[in-house]
Amino acid sequence: MKIFGAIAALTMLVAGSAQAAESVKITDVAGREVSVNLPVERVILGEGRLIYGLATLDSEDPFARVVGWRDDLKKADPQTYDIYAAKYPRVDEIPTFGGMKDGTFDVEQAISLKPDVVIMNLESKGATEDGGFDEKLAAVGIPLVYIDFREAPIKNTETSMKILGQLTGKVQKADEFITFRSDHINEVTARLAKANPEKPNVFIERAAGYSEECCMSFGNENFGKMVEMVGGINIAAAIIPGTFGTINPEQVVASNPDQVIATGASWEAYSPGGAWVGLGPNADMVEAHRKLVGLTERPAFTGIKAVENGKVHAVWHQFYNSPYQFVVIEQMAKWLHPDLFADIDPEATFKELHDRFLPIDYQPGYFISISDTVTN
Repeated sequence: MKIFGAIAALTMLVAGSAQAAESVKITDVAGREVSVNLPVERVILGEGRLIYGLATLDSEDPFARVVGWRDDLKKADPQTYDIYAAKYPRVDEIPTFGGMKDGTFDVEQAISLKPDVVIMNLESKGATEDGGFDEKLAAVGIPLVYIDFREAPIKNTETSMKILGQLTGKVQKADEFITFRSDHINEVTARLAKANPEKPNVFIERAAGYSEECCMSFGNENFGKMVEMVGGINIAAAIIPGTFGTINPEQVVASNPDQVIATGASWEAYSPGGAWVGLGPNADMVEAHRKLVGLTERPAFTGIKAVENGKVHAVWHQFYNSPYQFVVIEQMAKWLHPDLFADIDPEATFKELHDRFLPIDYQPGYFISISDTVTN
């Protein structure tokens, strides 16, 4: 009986090990079927800002699984980086990478970190394949999974969060977040469908003031799609064929938009002393307001209705590359149709998101209008 007991115990041990090592097939947002051993314990983030999504699931320590990441968060969103670094000092010790698109991603370094998975933003897929990085990772058995909060976020955010939930073993929490997000979006779209208000013409300026060039914008996706969702007409939709592009100042003046929404963040690392509107947690709103007013003095804004009527706004740029777009959807709906959404409070929504899902406290600084009264 002891012999049989020992054999049974050994069989259970082997079976348990086999089960732990069993790979699961995940379909990523690129439609690729990828085998991954779940849950993953060692993760490389091909973009640092993917931490926005991971942090909603690994809320005790968003960096517990991260063994390497791209160096963009510290440069593109220094306020958020500093908040996380203050709570999790190990952040400064995580190995960093360059980007796929600029050819500075070090695949040999990535392999040396022995990740269970490399998570990439969908936008980097072309460069990843052109550089043969996907083949190099596959050759050593490292799965590569694409998610997306930027190319087509309205379409892909829910799927991307489900993928992160599968990878981390936090499926239930991912579902809770998805429900929270969709409830807020559905409230906006349902009211608009019922009220069917007149649609204002809206110009979205991407990264306004980042460079002297005007005017980067969005086509039929990302912020461009969100403008349509909140009952506006995106003036660049007919000009820009894809997600991102540029229209010239004359086209803005000719379109004479009713409202302008610029995106901004603290880009001192990229554009020192630039005219960008430095929004983000704990932003200096007096300075942000000064810079927003300054942007209206450019030729593209000469004589347009949005400036004359004081309907020029700015939002945190990183809403375009995070699963938090539903917050800015509420804010834009409130700007475009203030009477219809008078009771909606985007700040309260974002605070609830932090309280329920994130390990850091909410700090305001994400929205501003030239009509706002701001004081030190």
